Amino acid sequence: MSRTPQATRNSILLKLIQGGFYSGERLGNELGISRAAVSKHIHSLMQLGLDIFSVTGKGYKLATKLQLMDAQLIRSYCQHYDAPLDLLNVVDSTNSYLKQTADLHKPGGCCLAEAQTAGRGRQGKHWVSPFGASLYLSMYWGFLGGYQAIGGLSLAVGVAVVRALRHLGYDTVQLKWPNDVYLNGKKLAGILVEVEGQLDDTSHCFIGVGLNIQLPANQTKQIDQPWTDLHTESGQPVDRNRLAACLLDELFNALGQFSEHGLAVFMQEWHRSNLYENKKVRLLCGPKEFTGTCLGINEQGALVVETENGKQLFYGGEISVRPHA
Repeated sequence: MSRTPQATRNSILLKLIQGGFYSGERLGNELGISRAAVSKHIHSLMQLGLDIFSVTGKGYKLATKLQLMDAQLIRSYCQHYDAPLDLLNVVDSTNSYLKQTADLHKPGGCCLAEAQTAGRGRQGKHWVSPFGASLYLSMYWGFLGGYQAIGGLSLAVGVAVVRALRHLGYDTVQLKWPNDVYLNGKKLAGILVEVEGQLDDTSHCFIGVGLNIQLPANQTKQIDQPWTDLHTESGQPVDRNRLAACLLDELFNALGQFSEHGLAVFMQEWHRSNLYENKKVRLLCGPKEFTGTCLGINEQGALVVETENGKQLFYGGEISVRPHA
């Protein structure tokens, strides 16, 4: 039986993960394909963001050590998570996959991917998603009571991400309203909550998290803001399977809490982690700009800012928060 192109690429990747150089001839002989076909598959892997050296006379080699995710291993590390989990190789977007996969539409149903070809963040921005370099995760949860029951959901998810990272020793992680996670003043992770359902019925929420672990240098030129990843900050290898398990545990617990109690039980933690707590900020709202002191959030998830006209509330949407010059 002939291999699919994806299966062939996976086989090449598994060889390269072992370390060292593999010549095109050796790979071709082991997989029963031509050297030209090997070259095409290597190019396809590089298009997914893998940094692969090609050296004449030696062959191909991964620029950095790569750890693939393992669903069984992730499950073994989880302490609380107990829901359906799909582990994907390459997907357009984990949120899109989750929406289309009815078997995962149970509380905590989740998919993880090694790479995204059309990952997206807030306001439709492209999310850089190279193969094996980060965590790309989407989790489902349904909330009764319509849209009013999910006010501030992305903020609660942010607290869950902070809990997971601090559990693993990243103590200086902070939150930027409404859906960004920062480490040492630079963006580390983003949250995207997409909602489907009737106004007075169940809100079907598809909660995406992208968390940078070790981004290859050849993939970062298109990022238009200060960013960081866990490897850069710690200087240590990151166990993606343990990180994924910890994040699954904390998200599962937090979404259960949110379902019962709403945002109120997360507010104190959110304030402690607020990147701009009691600091001067600029808010960009389309053509308008406001300045003031960030006072945190209210129980509906609005950002509270003390401006020259008194306290004002800002809700999500097309609002961006920046530090005051």
